[in-house]
Amino acid sequence: MPLVILDRDGVINRDSPDFIKSPQEWEPLPGSLEAIARLCTAGFQVAVASNQSGIGRGILDLATLNAIDDKMLMAIRASGGHIADLEYCPHHPDAGCRCRKPRTGLLERIARHLRIDLAGVPCVGDSARDLAAATAVGARPILVLTGNGRQTLADGIDEGIEVYPDLAHAAGELIRERQQ
Repeated sequence: MPLVILDRDGVINRDSPDFIKSPQEWEPLPGSLEAIARLCTAGFQVAVASNQSGIGRGILDLATLNAIDDKMLMAIRASGGHIADLEYCPHHPDAGCRCRKPRTGLLERIARHLRIDLAGVPCVGDSARDLAAATAVGARPILVLTGNGRQTLADGIDEGIEVYPDLAHAAGELIRERQQ
């Protein structure tokens, strides 16, 4: 079963420079839940890899992050989708951990958990660190212009990285390729 890895904030849900600090602040981006459901229906496994430094910064605690993720997972299920694995980095950016993107630890945990090789796996993100992590493991980096995506594109990305307006458009292309 092919895999697609998604970033959370800015790809699935609205992002905030002040962090998503409560389930009430978690708001799906238009079409994102349906895009995940379409990917699942087309035979993809979908995983989420997300930096969540709000924990390391003391902005929210693990119980709150779990409540936010529970809300997301319930919304995805209600739309007909499923998340095969959800991995996050709770560390402060200065912690030097292996899991915080652009490092590869989150993606490697997903690969181990799902027993899959990451070569060519589509990784959809809205920031340069998402793209860098995907590239570092030999995956297929895909930029969406939601969240920080427009700024990431304006800052410059490597040639050959695919760019789509949002997750729905990226999912549509991945599904089209699978059906060929």
